[in-house]
Amino acid sequence: MLKKLLGFDPVTMTLRTESIAGITTFLTMSYILAVNTSILSSTGMDKGAVFTATALATALSTLLLAFMAKLPLAQAPSMGINAFFAFTLVQGMGYPWQVAMAALFVEGLIFILITFFNVREVVLNSIPATLRYAISVGIGMFIAFIGLKNAGIIVSDPATFVTFGPFTPVSVLALVGILLSGLLVVKQVKGALFYSILICTLIGIPLGVTTIPEGFLPISTPHSLAPTFCQFDFSQLFTLDMAVIIFTLLFMDMFDTIGTLVALTYRIGIVKENGEIPRAKETMLADAIGSTFGAILGCSTITTYLESASGVAEGGRSGFTSLVTGGMFILAIFFAPIFLLIPGAATTGALVLVGVFMMESITRIDMKNIAEALPAFITIITMVLTYSVANGIILGMLCYVLLKLGTGRHREVSPTMYVLSVLFLLKFIFT
Repeated sequence: MLKKLLGFDPVTMTLRTESIAGITTFLTMSYILAVNTSILSSTGMDKGAVFTATALATALSTLLLAFMAKLPLAQAPSMGINAFFAFTLVQGMGYPWQVAMAALFVEGLIFILITFFNVREVVLNSIPATLRYAISVGIGMFIAFIGLKNAGIIVSDPATFVTFGPFTPVSVLALVGILLSGLLVVKQVKGALFYSILICTLIGIPLGVTTIPEGFLPISTPHSLAPTFCQFDFSQLFTLDMAVIIFTLLFMDMFDTIGTLVALTYRIGIVKENGEIPRAKETMLADAIGSTFGAILGCSTITTYLESASGVAEGGRSGFTSLVTGGMFILAIFFAPIFLLIPGAATTGALVLVGVFMMESITRIDMKNIAEALPAFITIITMVLTYSVANGIILGMLCYVLLKLGTGRHREVSPTMYVLSVLFLLKFIFT
């Protein structure tokens, strides 16, 4: 039965190994419960409801992946898209979080359709590899910058725009978190980011950064989803701005999931000789369904997590590993008081290290070829300097297309890229 439902082969696998792998994956990626809650609640969303939504959406999508794809992978809110949601759509563009959540919901529905009808390959193949790598790097740098800014390590300055901030209990705790996260990762401690956040939360008590409420108990009934459940505002849906936003979300979700899936399946050793990834469609579909239900609950878009590699390294090879990981996230809902104690400064180390991990893709960009390097550079730097993932993607694509046209290499640009470039230009003209 386990083989049919979860791909568990009793001849080559053991329940003990798969269970340990599932717990390892949970410890490695459980930092998302604190980080995603901190990021989304900065928009005005109820912190308790966001925590419950994050845990449930993560558990649901991971369990779907266990039964649909039968792979030892886990899914959780994307560390790029949650930043795009909070800091670009809400704080940058001024949309209420209910409008932004409606965009996530629509994007999830579209992702289900294009996955079901295999349209995603058309879009995927139309985007040059250089821009795919640059987007990953840019999002990583953007996430790290957000962590540094929110902790007061980087502050605004009238003369230089940004500068090094003063030493305060918050910034000192964040700096300790960065060093501690790096140390634990170098030491190859499983769950390094989770332990870093936990230790920094404890250090924050004497510093006055972590505040413990009266009558604190580590276990409680789950926080209500009512403040975020189905809180959609579709009033801005049929606008050019929203069309670009939904495409950007779709684009980020698609490449985030595909890039991670390729890396992990090669590590598991199940990729076929022709490069085909078994059960890729099922994995993408679990992602899309999880994202849609996540938006309904009040959570940002779901994606497959690279942290799943920790479970794979422990010997996880079937959906049973994902089943255990999903079950752990359900249990975490009852420990919300502990996770909600975590101050934003304690998550800075995790945000910076995620940025470091995502920098890996820069080595795949041909920096000696300016026609490739300049669009990549524009994508990366404008994401950070304009405080917008969308602007980085748009400007990088436009730069790529214009360079190809200007050098007589227009045949190297796909028709889809031309269409997208026209839409992006219209966005800048009319918004």
